Amino acid sequence: MSLLYGVFSPPGQPPRVGALRGERVLDLGAGTEGALGRLLATGSLNALMAAGPGAWAEVLAIEEAPELALDDVEVHLPFAVADYVDFYSSLDHAVNVGRIFRPGAEPLLPNWRHLPVGYHGRAGTIVASGTEIARPSGQRRPPGADGPDFGPSRALDVELELGFVIGRPSRPEEPVPVERALEHVFGVVLLNDWSARDVQAWEYQPLGPFLAKSFATSISAWVAPVGALEPYRVPGAPQEPEPLPYLREDPWGYDIDLTLELRGEVVSRTSARNLYWSVAQQIAHLTSNGAHLRTGDLLGSGTISGPERGSRGSLLELSWNGAEPLELADGTTRSFLEDGDEVVMSGATPDGAVTLGEVRGRLSSA
Repeated sequence: MSLLYGVFSPPGQPPRVGALRGERVLDLGAGTEGALGRLLATGSLNALMAAGPGAWAEVLAIEEAPELALDDVEVHLPFAVADYVDFYSSLDHAVNVGRIFRPGAEPLLPNWRHLPVGYHGRAGTIVASGTEIARPSGQRRPPGADGPDFGPSRALDVELELGFVIGRPSRPEEPVPVERALEHVFGVVLLNDWSARDVQAWEYQPLGPFLAKSFATSISAWVAPVGALEPYRVPGAPQEPEPLPYLREDPWGYDIDLTLELRGEVVSRTSARNLYWSVAQQIAHLTSNGAHLRTGDLLGSGTISGPERGSRGSLLELSWNGAEPLELADGTTRSFLEDGDEVVMSGATPDGAVTLGEVRGRLSSA
């Protein structure tokens, strides 16, 4: 099983870099000297990520390290987030959302098949798995009302995503070619983009999501190195029309199985294969105007949904915006989250050799 990298602290000791193997944490810095030891002694993965592929390979080559039980250590946010960008790269998700909010019209907006649509989020609201999430408040316009009111969101949702973590930065004003983009990616996390749908519906035109998504985004506490996923790259669906030259590559995706649980019950199973735009294309587009990558940048894939109801990555789609409430095994139904609900997202390659762990969050009242 491939190792995952993160930051932990034993009782009464400062945080440092470690690796997760099953239910054991490897203290990678213990006994490691020199420049590499200094990289591993910090309370963040950022220094290691910035050091580049050579240092990453050195860490992978560490064969022995003291082990601690996962239950005996405190786990922290694995890296300091520099910038956060969330994309919208699953075709089935985009089509579902279009059909829900624009029934009878073309579900995809004209630009969707030409570029990876995205928006900039708030890096400071990224939290580690296990952090409790308070129900956000905001403006929302009740059905039939002439204007908005203000209060706790009544339509709080989740979005099952991957997050790609940038290690090696790029140079300002130098676009990253699509064929070189993966050289900048350190690893992959699971990502839950909590979304207040009623707030979003009122605020998102004309500039897109704002307060509906900026209150919290949860990521898994352990990062899967992107190199471990290289054997699991698979051909993707044809991209039609053919992208412009700066985005052009043979379509591909990662063969990663993803699961969404609500109140301990699996409500969706999907796959990262269902992403239309690759992370390489996302990076090429993000930097095409001269914007550069920084160590610690987090790139969300956007909600990952498949073609069947049981493969949709959000409650918005699973309940069709409340028109078809989701029935749970305990006899209750859900259109959106209720206070006390816990959501768990997990991911792994089909053979189980590479796991992304989980991202967990429980909703509390406003």
